[in-house]
Amino acid sequence: MVPMSDHTTRAHWDHIFATRSEHERSWTQDAPTPSLERIARCAHDLAAPIIDIGGGASRLVDHLVQAGHTDVTVLDIAPAALREGAARLGDHAGVQWVSTDLLEWQPPRKYGVWHDRAVFHFLTDEADQARYAALAREAVALGGHLVMATFAPDGPTACSGLAVQRWSADQLAHQFANGFEVVEHASLVHRTPGGADQSFTWVTLRRSSARP
Repeated sequence: MVPMSDHTTRAHWDHIFATRSEHERSWTQDAPTPSLERIARCAHDLAAPIIDIGGGASRLVDHLVQAGHTDVTVLDIAPAALREGAARLGDHAGVQWVSTDLLEWQPPRKYGVWHDRAVFHFLTDEADQARYAALAREAVALGGHLVMATFAPDGPTACSGLAVQRWSADQLAHQFANGFEVVEHASLVHRTPGGADQSFTWVTLRRSSARP
């Protein structure tokens, strides 16, 4: 990927959300079942804080609220995505909307679940990948979980005009080995609204003690 400034990246994603309808975006899921199933296996306490990384317009937050979760944060670089999600959900006291570049974010608290469906694979620079892992290690409480989905080794090589890095479960386990241990992993196919199939790698990792 060509290095981009935060302003350029934000403008890119704002343009995507402003010019494409929900079902013109390849990642759209009316019912984000794989995410919900994995979060349910991690977050037995409905008051446990959950953060959805890159989930601005995703319907995951709607389902979490409907399931009774009372502390959900949605973080996205694109203000347009967050406005869409907030407008759809309405004024709900249990949801916080955070507009920022993740790699420049300072976690203000600990979370029980960090969820990321299709953000990490956009980080193709090793320094950015290391920064992401350090942020997750800082933000996820001991015993908490990181639920992640990336394009699989046989998945797309680009998305929305940007290159991606594809990951296997073993590669993700190695990337997050300092501070996390694998609980489960799976290979799943996402059918886009346009009818294309995309291979994803899913991992759930538990926050454990970091290596010295």
